[in-house]
Amino acid sequence: MSGKALATNEAITDISQLSKLQATVLGLQHTFTMLGATVLVPIITGLDISVTLFMAGLCTLICHLITKKRVPVFLGSSFAFIAPMLAVVEILGQKGMDKAEGLAYARGGIVIAGLVYLVLALLMYYFDADKVLSYFPPVVTGPIIVVIGIKLAPVAINMASQKWSLAAVSFLIVMIVSIFTKGFLKVIPVLVGLIGGYIVALATGNVDFAPMVTKAWVGIPAFSVAKFNMSSILTVAPMAMATMIEHVGNILAIGATVEDDFIKDPGLHRTLLADGVCTSISAMFGGPANTTYSENTGVLALTRVWDSKVMRIAAAFAIVLGLVPKLAGLISTIPTAVVGGISIILFGMIASIGMRTLVEHNVDFTKPRNLIICAIILVLGLGGASIAITPTCSIEGMALAAMVGIVLNRVLPE
Repeated sequence: MSGKALATNEAITDISQLSKLQATVLGLQHTFTMLGATVLVPIITGLDISVTLFMAGLCTLICHLITKKRVPVFLGSSFAFIAPMLAVVEILGQKGMDKAEGLAYARGGIVIAGLVYLVLALLMYYFDADKVLSYFPPVVTGPIIVVIGIKLAPVAINMASQKWSLAAVSFLIVMIVSIFTKGFLKVIPVLVGLIGGYIVALATGNVDFAPMVTKAWVGIPAFSVAKFNMSSILTVAPMAMATMIEHVGNILAIGATVEDDFIKDPGLHRTLLADGVCTSISAMFGGPANTTYSENTGVLALTRVWDSKVMRIAAAFAIVLGLVPKLAGLISTIPTAVVGGISIILFGMIASIGMRTLVEHNVDFTKPRNLIICAIILVLGLGGASIAITPTCSIEGMALAAMVGIVLNRVLPE
């Protein structure tokens, strides 16, 4: 099966027939893909990078266990909680607390936010899957997936613009490998692009080894226990209202990518439960909130390797990186522009899947209702619209667009 799939570009849904080396390389590719965004959150907030990587790997494994090992997902650091976390640190700092203690209380709010997921998961458990799916027809899910991809476009451009020549190298390598090569090389274009871009960066003197030099070879991550007070919880936990909707959109995007229905099996209640439990565990012991990573969904679309075991291999690598700071430091020397060039393709692939969803389900855009639903989702999702829940928490972007799109689909007549 695997040889035929590699030769004909069919989807690979079982990597057990590949060699162990090939499976390992596929997992490593996903580790590289998630790394840049995952470590950026602790860099911004002040959380420990090694703890973040360790918890990303551990929580991904826990997520797969809860979802019956069906969903090919990697849980990385969530950007949604950065603003309320920093708000808690600032508020407590004005009361004389240092940043580390402020972060501990902020993480307490994230722990509670994760528990909020469990309430919605319980509700989903008692609702029929078909009823849930009726709220997410293609006219809603297609534009939502488009928003996920295009919303990430500025991130890719900002990274690539740090050195366009390096970004162009990695971009071209990924494109050439994806289109013109055959065999196993065809399913690891991201890894080949990273290596090729890194070699060019080395040759042109664009690699800074400073992040690696000061790191130890082996070290236990600096785990710390979250703390709780009501003001921090009220500042951070409401963000769960937005991230839960974002979770649904991401699961729909992954399902559309690998042509599977994860809303029915393992069920939205299990994916929500997994996301919530993992977010609480990560924050409880020093890590950030978790979220399903669109970067890895882009790799699924590009490589057509859909076996969830690949993500578990990536999770194992993330745990190792958390325990070997020197390796994490080495990977962090990859120039941002190299990653940016690859991200242009990955994020674009997600948007393309959204458009494919509309085409494959024959969404009729001669009907004004369909045009209106699609238009509203795109404009709200991409235009920066925001609705405040609390002074430090708001629903915006894809979450807001999804909410409005779901409501319009229910109230506008066919």
